[in-house]
Amino acid sequence: MVAYVSNTIVFTFTVQQGGMTNTSLGKIHVSPATLFIIPTTFQLIMLAVYGQFVVPFLRKRTGYVGGITHLQRIAIGFASMILAAAIAAVVERKRKEAVVQMSLFWLAPQFFLLGVADVTSFTGLLEFFNSEAPRGMKSIATALFWCELGLASLMATFLVEIVNRATRHGQRGGWLEGKSLNNSRLDLFYWVVAVVGLLGFLNYIYWAKKYVYQHNPRIAEPSVDEDSP
Repeated sequence: MVAYVSNTIVFTFTVQQGGMTNTSLGKIHVSPATLFIIPTTFQLIMLAVYGQFVVPFLRKRTGYVGGITHLQRIAIGFASMILAAAIAAVVERKRKEAVVQMSLFWLAPQFFLLGVADVTSFTGLLEFFNSEAPRGMKSIATALFWCELGLASLMATFLVEIVNRATRHGQRGGWLEGKSLNNSRLDLFYWVVAVVGLLGFLNYIYWAKKYVYQHNPRIAEPSVDEDSP
């Protein structure tokens, strides 16, 4: 759950970042809210490429039905979220230092990584619940997935409040309490988010390595020996 906090925060603040950039595409004005098209487009492309090319290739190498295990797929998504937060921090710092207003499309890399996270961790977790949960609990397991995302959003709210309180000094507001992002320290906050995501990722890796699958995800013996969580 902690690992999903960065996903919620980066999605939310990237739209606000977009409002501070040059949103012109030639003579067309692009609304920052349309940035959500970027991860959606990436997801559609990546799902097609993953299903048609990546999975068959990995299946021959590993012997797993999905090319890699569900837990490995989830781990890739968590790593993408951490990298997205780190890139968002760098981009925000550059945006504030830029003499000329930065283009809106500098925000595309962090949205691309969030698209990777959706394709890997979200679908991986749903497939994990569907394959590993007992028959009578599959619907409950799916509901737990959405509860987990909701709790991650709630934790994101708490994290914003905690950081603001910790960085508030006298008359000076917290990192995210400026009148605009130009008066805030969103870049530093993104680094905090990346660290929180990393801690959640390490916790996930610890427990994933201890998990024993109830249903064997292999379809055949792999051509190479691989230890996987």
